[in-house]
Amino acid sequence: MNDSITLQAHQSSLNGSLRVPGDKSISHRSIMFGAMATGLTSVNGFLLGDDCLSTISCFQKLGVEIQVNGTTVTIDSNGIEHWKEPSEILDTGNSGTTTRLMLGILAGSHVHSVLVGDESIAKRPMKRVIEPLRLMGAQISGRSGGQFTPLAVQGTRLTAIDYTMPVASAQVKSAILLAGVQAKGITIVRESEVSRDHTERMLRQFGVELSAENGVIQVQGGQKLKGTHVEVPGDISSAAFFLVAGAIAKDSSIRLEHVGLNPTRTGILDVLKQMGAQIEIEVDNTGDEEPIGSVTISSSHLKGIEIGGDLIPRLIDEIPVIALLATQAHGTTVIKNAEELKVKETDRIIAVVNELKKLGADIEATDDGMIIKGPVTLSGGKLQSYGDHRIGMMGAIASVVSTHSIEIEHASCISVSYPNFFEHLRIVSSFGTLR
Repeated sequence: MNDSITLQAHQSSLNGSLRVPGDKSISHRSIMFGAMATGLTSVNGFLLGDDCLSTISCFQKLGVEIQVNGTTVTIDSNGIEHWKEPSEILDTGNSGTTTRLMLGILAGSHVHSVLVGDESIAKRPMKRVIEPLRLMGAQISGRSGGQFTPLAVQGTRLTAIDYTMPVASAQVKSAILLAGVQAKGITIVRESEVSRDHTERMLRQFGVELSAENGVIQVQGGQKLKGTHVEVPGDISSAAFFLVAGAIAKDSSIRLEHVGLNPTRTGILDVLKQMGAQIEIEVDNTGDEEPIGSVTISSSHLKGIEIGGDLIPRLIDEIPVIALLATQAHGTTVIKNAEELKVKETDRIIAVVNELKKLGADIEATDDGMIIKGPVTLSGGKLQSYGDHRIGMMGAIASVVSTHSIEIEHASCISVSYPNFFEHLRIVSSFGTLR
């Protein structure tokens, strides 16, 4: 199937206001927690991307009643103990979040189920999730001793563990906590580097008591989730592409409204500030729920910086577009401690370096990141998305400063997280024909 899109070289101003689609991580969790809970859960601002629709499909197969009306979703559940054993395989599509978090949820349930995903998911490591779950008593089997999908889960009674995370991963942490809610005893997760905390915040919204201090999260097993309302903010990872576009295009100003400003996710804003970007941030609310606000970005004179350490977990998904940003900055940008990029939808270190080099970027891969020198003039060409939505969008945003048109192969993968991405690109620019 040829689903390539060609974007004409732009090199003029970008202006306007956008409300990016709902946060992918929060949308996933709203369905999962609503399905585990007793009662009615309503969700506003849900992301209608392929990954999140895979999550809905999985829980519908478990007998949970879920209604979708635009970006409003309602989940009517009698609680996890009333799920039915699925007669079909649970297909998680391209979603690592769905696959890994569901392992934690299903491990403590009463049902037997089988999880499978697409070709990308089949290559992604599941051992990091399955090992701590097995320490809790989980019965999970699959290829290579359970390292890869398909995975069969026989729900059983679990026992709490005290687990120190070997690598920062919100997915692994969340899987353990969701198993811990169902386990006997107090489950403790210890993080050396704090990862995104959407699970902790949302569990509280659903009535679960837990503590999270100094990188130590504790939850008492046996607690029941209660249906509630979830407001999904715009996804900062999606907003990042237009923040970079506004910073690198000339005479530009873009305002992103109703964006999630969770401090465990706003590393991209810190990087933009450190690089000298003209950026304004307005926070509309604070507290235990997800902070939401607006961000305005304007054309900026950027400088190269070093990005690593505890900043990496707060911007891991934004590194592809940060690398593009660095090609337009004066000096050298070093991205390090980002080994996690190798086990995303594709090896994003190799993918980013290969595709930006095609455009003329001065960029080199390292074992744990990349080194980018700038500024450089980017040319055009044919870019491969690798079926990875963030690589595809990075290539599309490069066209705002390229001298020739850029063709993105397999551009349909962008619908995973940003179904109306190209429509929004048209809104803020006077792009030529997309074909």
